[in-house]
Amino acid sequence: MGRTVLRGARWPGDVAMRDGWIEAVGDVPPAADDVVLDVAGDIVTAGLVNTHHHLYQWLTRGRAVDRDLFGWLTELYPVWARIEAEDVHAAALVGLGELALTGCTTAADHHYLVPGGDEAVFDALGEAARAVGIRLHLARGSMDLGTSQGGLPPDHVVEDRDTILASTAAVADRWHDGERIVVTVAPCSPFSVTPELMTESAALARSRGLRLHTHLAETIDEQHDCLARFGCRPVELMEDLGWIADDVWVAHAVHLDDTEVARLGAAGTGVAHCPSSNGRLGTGLCRVTDLLAAGVPVGLGVDGVASNEVGGLFPELRQALYTARQRTMRADALRPEDVLRLATEGGAACLGRDDLGRLAPGQRADLVVWPGEDLADIPGPIDGLVLGPDRRARLVLVDGEPVVRDGALVGTDHAANHRELARRARRLWPD
Repeated sequence: MGRTVLRGARWPGDVAMRDGWIEAVGDVPPAADDVVLDVAGDIVTAGLVNTHHHLYQWLTRGRAVDRDLFGWLTELYPVWARIEAEDVHAAALVGLGELALTGCTTAADHHYLVPGGDEAVFDALGEAARAVGIRLHLARGSMDLGTSQGGLPPDHVVEDRDTILASTAAVADRWHDGERIVVTVAPCSPFSVTPELMTESAALARSRGLRLHTHLAETIDEQHDCLARFGCRPVELMEDLGWIADDVWVAHAVHLDDTEVARLGAAGTGVAHCPSSNGRLGTGLCRVTDLLAAGVPVGLGVDGVASNEVGGLFPELRQALYTARQRTMRADALRPEDVLRLATEGGAACLGRDDLGRLAPGQRADLVVWPGEDLADIPGPIDGLVLGPDRRARLVLVDGEPVVRDGALVGTDHAANHRELARRARRLWPD
């Protein structure tokens, strides 16, 4: 078969692809059988990688806008308990569509709500990913510690531990292919699961070669809760439970001391940095520059749209840059090329993927073409891309096949999906 060539991009030059893989980057001499796509003046990057999301939360955006994390969860848990599998599918179609339109080709979704024990919610996520066309790291989340046992979630939204483990294995059997859909084992957080679920989940994941994911050190309240219940800080608890390791990545990791930063770095435990969500909930500023200096794999995450309100990954690049500079009070703390690396290569490292995240021969042809006509007068194309206005992708390829073409989704009707999601969201808020 011939190859497809993106030709004439302002950065990084031409990109040649064959059979779903990048073959060459830069100055690519023409060949007779090339299929040429003219991207003159545009900017091409590797596909963005979203390391932490809650797709179902699009149903409840614009609520609890002045609450901290624990208050926000307390207000929303009763509403989330009414969500059905069809609602999750509708939210996932919109959420994954927005991600694709903002250049995301791989997304990790952490879904930990299974109302009524209906694990069809996970099938809904997988089916939505197939419809939109981007890669999904499907994190089978779980909660088994309700309020009657000292946890935060209401008892009616938690599951039995044996049920969780059996369901996690079943979801992996149905959906895990290691390429387009990757199942992850993901108990929710230290304040919503038991230590027994954490250890047994880790054992299940490692027996199957699956990765592990959870929330960690997001708020000061979590730290206080952990000290009160276990007599230690969250990172120490996770280390005791076998969760500080190189097959784990955690969401947020805002409240870490120097020793904990070094522990994560030594273990190779990744961090999903969610700057907009952290700002929305007032949880604090992640020590991204310190984590990177310690060798921690760091990627970017959107988090749920109930705590992000935008839903696209592209805005997180600029937000991550600004947050790092504000925390350190240094204008060179992170540069545009640094946050692009977080959004691509860093995210891939968190997810354990060495086959994507870089514009290089031998990588999967997951690529984004960004409109560059408004950046022609800016000397650094990546500077202009990251620091300039939010933008949507012109073309998005996954395995070399278009998911977004001419700024529109190829596989699904985004406007119709939004209308259906709005209808379902209104049902949850009868007032």
